[in-house]
Amino acid sequence: MDQGDDCERQTANAELSIRIAAGIGAFTSAEWDSLGGTTRGDAENGYNPLVSFAFLSALEDSGCAVRRTGWQGHHLRLETARGKLLGAVPCYLKSHSQGEYVFDHGWSDAFERAGGRYYPKLQCAVPFTPVTGPRLLVGKGEDSPTVKAGLAAGLKAVTDKLGVSSAHVTFAPEDDVQILAAAGFLHRTDQQFHFSNEGFSSYDDFLATLASRKRKAMKKERREAHADGISIDWLTGKDLTEKAWDDFFAFYMDTGSRKWGRPYLNRDFFSLIGERMADDILLIMAKRNGRYIAGAINFIGSDALYGRNWGCIEDHPFLHFEVCYHQAIDFAISRKLKVVEAGAQGEHKLARGYRPVTMHSAHYIAHPGLRNAVADYLQRERREVKRMSEYLEEHTPFRKDLAE
Repeated sequence: MDQGDDCERQTANAELSIRIAAGIGAFTSAEWDSLGGTTRGDAENGYNPLVSFAFLSALEDSGCAVRRTGWQGHHLRLETARGKLLGAVPCYLKSHSQGEYVFDHGWSDAFERAGGRYYPKLQCAVPFTPVTGPRLLVGKGEDSPTVKAGLAAGLKAVTDKLGVSSAHVTFAPEDDVQILAAAGFLHRTDQQFHFSNEGFSSYDDFLATLASRKRKAMKKERREAHADGISIDWLTGKDLTEKAWDDFFAFYMDTGSRKWGRPYLNRDFFSLIGERMADDILLIMAKRNGRYIAGAINFIGSDALYGRNWGCIEDHPFLHFEVCYHQAIDFAISRKLKVVEAGAQGEHKLARGYRPVTMHSAHYIAHPGLRNAVADYLQRERREVKRMSEYLEEHTPFRKDLAE
């Protein structure tokens, strides 16, 4: 893991300071676990496994999110004068815009054509993970608005003092974006499709909320996905053996190489998360003729299932939809999870019971000219995202007589 000296940056409050931690290893696991939302059993904040110490350290320890790959750890620590950790931000110094899913390539191209230098930039996010989660992390028992305001001000100050072009806080909760906006960040919206579990007791209970024609199509699709003798296994906890990871990694590499050209995650990463957070992982694996042929990895939060990567070595009709979307709904209902976040993009999810949901990010642009141009663009983009969301909501497969 890349390491470096911590760098202190003073905030507006002389009693507090922001320090840059060059790698998640600059925190102890106990320190990180003291932050809201990072540990299972946190009843007040909920638990998001993708901001856990186990997940973030696996990304760095495996060499997936390090300086060499363009993800140099620059995590922020907000501390008192005596060194007490009040809050933190998972943050990386980026030399490109890959693996982020909130696209700013147009901004970088325009700025560099005008003679500016867009990279490096700061990216406050979970690498390779288009999933909503806390970004302004607050110590348990601390005053949340005060700490979050200090983190927002500190992030802006660090951006200016490092002399980088910008700071981007992506897939953040809307409340945090409001705090960041008050500190001078620009608000951006985008769209995903999520399943909402309305207290369903079974998949058939969910199907009953669909229009008759859509319900029949869904049942037919699921039957055809299981043709050719295909069965589905749910693997979690002790079932996540190295053999299972070997199989899944083969799927990931085959599909990822065709889709992105170069997959972001390596084999060591999957072994590390298997060791460190097996109970927070669900592999949905499809089997035919005694061997696995496809699979999807999901992460289990306190009230949400987060769908991530999919891959296959055999193509079968509707198998992708079955493994990634229908089975995720089955699992969420069985575990009484409220939401399934099935990843970025994909209007095809709409026909499978996933509704349009607005996603939020915040962006601090240091250069006034670029900031003004981006602000104008984002104003128009937000209107278009809202318009499209309203349009898609009118075309969901749900029964009209159940609409509020």
